[in-house]
Amino acid sequence: MRTEIPLPMRMILSAAALLAAPLIHAQDLPQPSPAGEVEQIVGLTKVDVEYSRPSVKGRVIFGDLVPYDKLWRTGANQNTTIEFSGQVKFGDVDVKPGKYSLFTEPGKEVWVIHLNKNTELWGEDGFKAEEDVATIKVPAMSTEFTETLTFDLANVVNDGADLELRWEKTKVHIPIKADATEQGIANIKAAMAKGDMKAGGYGGSARFCLDRKVMTKEALDWAQKSVAMDKKFWHMHTLARAQAANGMAKEAIATANESMTMAQQAKNEAYVKMNRELIESLSK
Repeated sequence: MRTEIPLPMRMILSAAALLAAPLIHAQDLPQPSPAGEVEQIVGLTKVDVEYSRPSVKGRVIFGDLVPYDKLWRTGANQNTTIEFSGQVKFGDVDVKPGKYSLFTEPGKEVWVIHLNKNTELWGEDGFKAEEDVATIKVPAMSTEFTETLTFDLANVVNDGADLELRWEKTKVHIPIKADATEQGIANIKAAMAKGDMKAGGYGGSARFCLDRKVMTKEALDWAQKSVAMDKKFWHMHTLARAQAANGMAKEAIATANESMTMAQQAKNEAYVKMNRELIESLSK
């Protein structure tokens, strides 16, 4: 015997079926060129690259799929973007903080790199060279085979890094420099203004300035305060460096010797070595 479903219940079931239909058909499937992202702090600036990652799949890429000396979106799908949280030097061009699209013209020996204001492009259509904020040239280099287009931020040293692109057997390096000296000094001054600086803060501020050869008189004062608050061998070493930077060689040697003795007692070979090298350089 067939059971008749009441009309209100039939309406509810029909609505449920309609809502479920998109879930059945709109499946979450792998993309041929999946999204990729790489992020790195350079100096004090965050660099963030977002792109789509096509694969070789047995094809010839450069000179065929990607023609030489023609504009390329440098990825797949929507244009590749790169965002800087602070001022940078992109190649040899000063670039303000912001988000930009990255286009290239791959050549056999040289690539032309375009950093462009328009970040809403799909493919090469709509690209305008007059919207570039930087246009630089970098050499193309041979490398080990890379199946999937890969961006990386390599050679992260001091305030610099290389934006590295690898695909097939080609790679390019795009130099990025983000000088942190000015921002670092501003951060130190802001921290000092609060009036609650600890020994580590004074010592770190002194080391920053000594490393960059700026504000050495202030660095000496901060190093002295760090030692007065917490006499540890690492603070003593910083004080020795600050004394040396201010022409106080005799005092620096004495401080470094004391720091080295403390480091030996703590069995910290790194600071023993650094103090010994500082003493030797000053003794000359």
